[in-house]
Amino acid sequence: MPSMNIFNIAGSGMNAQNLRLNLVASNIANANSISSSLDEVYKSRQPVFATELNNIMRKDNAAGGVNVLGVVENQAPPIMEYAPNHPMADELGYIYKPNVNTVEEMANMMSASRSYENNAEVLNTAKELILQTLRMGQ
Repeated sequence: MPSMNIFNIAGSGMNAQNLRLNLVASNIANANSISSSLDEVYKSRQPVFATELNNIMRKDNAAGGVNVLGVVENQAPPIMEYAPNHPMADELGYIYKPNVNTVEEMANMMSASRSYENNAEVLNTAKELILQTLRMGQ
């Protein structure tokens, strides 16, 4: 594995965790939103990741990074609450709340934050090792 691949791998991990943190922030920001329709209610969004290892293993047996395949919406049903006096209630008296679990989102946020920090530490360590290697020749 070429020594500079470590920067690409850690960078792809940081990009993936950055996306994950942004989605967590969006989910938490919309956790208390209310809708009058099932079609308009906010749905929790989650990233889909894949490793680049399989693609690279077929070529030259080098390690790979993280590939973001996309973002999917949670298919769990929204929370229906009977509130006939609410101004956004539908004709049956229901309001709809997002399927966002704030406890789960906070756990995702802590995990993504720590993963981001770990990748940043890998970058810093690799940089220091390269600098120390270069100083050996002086």
